[in-house]
Amino acid sequence: MPNWKGIIGTGFLPKDFDSYCHELAWTAWRPSFIVLHNTAVPSLAQRPNGFTQQHMKNLERFYRDTQRWKAGPHLFIDDKLIWVFTPLTVSGTHSPSWNKVSFGVEMLGDYEREDFDRGRGLKVFKNTVAALATLSAILGLDPNTLKLHREDPLTTHACPGSSVRKLEVIQAVQDLLVDRHAGEHSMGPGG
Repeated sequence: MPNWKGIIGTGFLPKDFDSYCHELAWTAWRPSFIVLHNTAVPSLAQRPNGFTQQHMKNLERFYRDTQRWKAGPHLFIDDKLIWVFTPLTVSGTHSPSWNKVSFGVEMLGDYEREDFDRGRGLKVFKNTVAALATLSAILGLDPNTLKLHREDPLTTHACPGSSVRKLEVIQAVQDLLVDRHAGEHSMGPGG
């Protein structure tokens, strides 16, 4: 597709994702909030080792060539890494009502059937919270503006699954932001 926005296709540990985001120029597009999704297919069980660069290339072909979209979601998050897919500085395609005004964050898993509060699902949760905290801090986004895909009036399915509880995600992001901020301003000995 000639208007395809491209992908980054790189996975980051949370601290490296934070550094990566701080290096970006946020001038052309600034989203207002974040929309949370789950992949459902593939599930955690179907990706026992998480995502790979080949998976990112396959997803690119799917969104570009099969769906014929101009972009995909911004992030794919598994239990190991935060994968940047669509460049974070351009709008993506992920939620019909909110593509032009929000980040799209896909979490690996089927959270209608898989746990989000233990095992690999808990690791996905923690990586997601780290990514949301970074994006919120850099762009001044209020974690309370987080939306779940199922809240989009033009969406008909229960994404990101009933195991994902919005208020718990928001609270965890707020707690991490407080922890990070406290670490920046702690006084040393004799301070």
